[in-house]
Amino acid sequence: MKKTNTGAKPIRIVAGQYRRTPIPVPDVPSLRPTPDRVRETLFNWLTHLWDGHYADKRVLDLFAGSGALGFEAASRGATQVQMVESDRKAATALRALRDKLKADAVRIHVGDALQAVQRMDASRFELILLDPPFNQEWLPRLWPLLPGILAEDALVYVESEAPLDPPGEFEILRQDRAGAVHYGLLQFAASQK
Repeated sequence: MKKTNTGAKPIRIVAGQYRRTPIPVPDVPSLRPTPDRVRETLFNWLTHLWDGHYADKRVLDLFAGSGALGFEAASRGATQVQMVESDRKAATALRALRDKLKADAVRIHVGDALQAVQRMDASRFELILLDPPFNQEWLPRLWPLLPGILAEDALVYVESEAPLDPPGEFEILRQDRAGAVHYGLLQFAASQK
């Protein structure tokens, strides 16, 4: 069942230099913006694990949608935020918000998430944000590709319609649930590649 964001609660950037900026949510099928409370929880986890240091972090927001997760990382000072979004309407909204904020760290790629990962030869990210459309089996297709683009001890944030069950080289550090959405923060163990 596809959900749309029709009637979705307005969202905003929770913290950092773009704090309180409203995030437009385009009317795109399957778009489920991560709620403010869940983003606040995620970034509290990250701030604790990284001692508040975002400046040297490269972030990949693989299913950017509204951009809520990626713009939150940029707002907190991530050095690079690469957003990937397949829907052109959503990508146009992402570019408009990036330009409004003058968020120079944000890059936007329009295209398929799987193809984007397969083409990232030399990229290494400290954080990958995965909030794929539900019930489309994205995670099983992505797990084998992620080690090739993750930095040592990198983190992966995942939202899923089911409890998280990552492969062995990913350790679940934190997890929770908000309504029907399971979410968690995983650490990549490079030594198990």
